[in-house]
Amino acid sequence: MSRINKNVILAVLTLTSSAFLLFQLYYYKHYLSAKNGAGVSKSKGSRIGFDSTQWRAVKKFIMLTSSQNVPVFLIDPLILELINKDFEQVKNTSHGSTSECKFFCVPRDFTAFALRYHLWKNEEGWFRIAENMGFQCLKIESRDPRLDGIDSLFGTEIPLHYICRLASHAIHVVVFHERSGNYLWHGHLRLKGPVDRKFVPFRKLQFGRYPGAFDRPELQQITVDGLEVLIPKDPMHFLEEIPHSRFIECRYKEARAFFQQYLDDNTAEAMAFRKSAKELLQLAARTLQKLGVRFWLSSGTCLGWYRQCNIIPYSKDVDLGIFVQDYKSDIISAFQDVGLPLKHKFGKVEDSLELSFQGKDDVKLDIFFFYEETDHMWNGGTQAKTGKKFKYLFPKFTLCWTEFVDMKIHVPCETIDYIEANYGKTWKIPVKTWDWKRSPPNVRPNGVWPISEWDEVIQLY
Repeated sequence: MSRINKNVILAVLTLTSSAFLLFQLYYYKHYLSAKNGAGVSKSKGSRIGFDSTQWRAVKKFIMLTSSQNVPVFLIDPLILELINKDFEQVKNTSHGSTSECKFFCVPRDFTAFALRYHLWKNEEGWFRIAENMGFQCLKIESRDPRLDGIDSLFGTEIPLHYICRLASHAIHVVVFHERSGNYLWHGHLRLKGPVDRKFVPFRKLQFGRYPGAFDRPELQQITVDGLEVLIPKDPMHFLEEIPHSRFIECRYKEARAFFQQYLDDNTAEAMAFRKSAKELLQLAARTLQKLGVRFWLSSGTCLGWYRQCNIIPYSKDVDLGIFVQDYKSDIISAFQDVGLPLKHKFGKVEDSLELSFQGKDDVKLDIFFFYEETDHMWNGGTQAKTGKKFKYLFPKFTLCWTEFVDMKIHVPCETIDYIEANYGKTWKIPVKTWDWKRSPPNVRPNGVWPISEWDEVIQLY
């Protein structure tokens, strides 16, 4: 009996010891590790992350910009994407309440901020203060494209990018300049002269491969990883703009050469047409933007922008292109509501759609809808008297921003290919007599509309 009791007592002691050991492990994992930041489950993004090179560099940069009143806001795509995924929680985070470093501690080579240059009042001495704080800074400048059309100011340089390195992390400051179309623009990051190409891994920069244009964002201040920063109030919209932000300047140098060879028409009639065409284009742009419809300068309006940075006075209309997949059923009523009655409607949504609206002073707005095939794009045309169909072929293209008649507006990025398709290799020579059925080198016959469909596909007003 005593032997049995010993075994029972031994079993009870073993169970008790095991239970105590499990309790110690549980306590260490869930209480001590959380308090001291040493738990395995929180090794990433825990308090230890606040000692990372990335976080320290960002913290110092924010201290620098705050003390010098430098108007910057966060535009780093990686960080903004992380913030956007948990936006409501981040917005409600107060200063000092952060226990985990989830954003600025993410491994990366750069953190990108935008500098609103028109609000910066104290550029002098900024480099010296940054260097005193341990930063090594590089300033990239280039000529101001806004002044290219003014001979006396051509070549004036402005800052485009700053790169400030602290240890192994760098802050990329993208300088945003105001443009007359009420948008923000940044320049191309082009290294010139004796610049250390190994200063940072330039190829990994998210901004600067090409000039970019962005809507002017409304900003809000939030706390991110214990640091107060400004970000776009709608981070998703800004993120969506980035891959489509490429900007192409008007070619002022070539335009001046064009007008030296072909004198500009400055008659009262030409000036009046340009004024009316500009107002019509701006009204059309506002209308389509409200509808959320992408569009671009097409045909003669695109040629005028590219060849002479102006509206061609003898064109007598404004031409826009729209991808047919962006068509909306209320587009006609939207134009009519702003005082632009429908002049004609040719084709149908699935084939050769074309709309024409009557503006004031006998200036009309032509909208061509583009269809995509495997290796090309095309828009259609219809001859009202005969029902004949035509097809205009274009190489595939993407859309870039430009500035035209004081607006940020789209044009084909592959502009020269687009124009040569429509006007041939001799597009630099003005042609005042143009037959839309025969003159374009990219026009092809495309059959005839069945008479039974004429009431639907040929509508004149």
